[in-house]
Amino acid sequence: MSDYFDRDADKTYTRVYKAQTPDILQKFSEFDAAVFQAEGREIPLKYRELIALAVGITTQCVYCIDAHSQNAVKAGATEGELAEAAWVATAIRAGGGYAHGRLAFKLSGASEPHAHG
Repeated sequence: MSDYFDRDADKTYTRVYKAQTPDILQKFSEFDAAVFQAEGREIPLKYRELIALAVGITTQCVYCIDAHSQNAVKAGATEGELAEAAWVATAIRAGGGYAHGRLAFKLSGASEPHAHG
């Protein structure tokens, strides 16, 4: 997906949202602004941006990674914090594979559940 990424040109396609669904775009923009407002939230902005970065890495959204890594740094995040956010995302993604692997064993019918104890 990142092969198609063009930070500047891709933003021009927002015109479709503006033309076709301006009411939804406005509500989404207001929602996003509320989530990432600098003050008045329990979780400081730097940590919300690091959370967003980890989610972006997990979902592999290059736009989220681009925006939230920069926003995290603007909010005071260090390279070490960016690295740890990336590792958190990696652990969650790998953990999901591990857990869903167990589900595959269950759904395949080839494995019997083991009694706890």
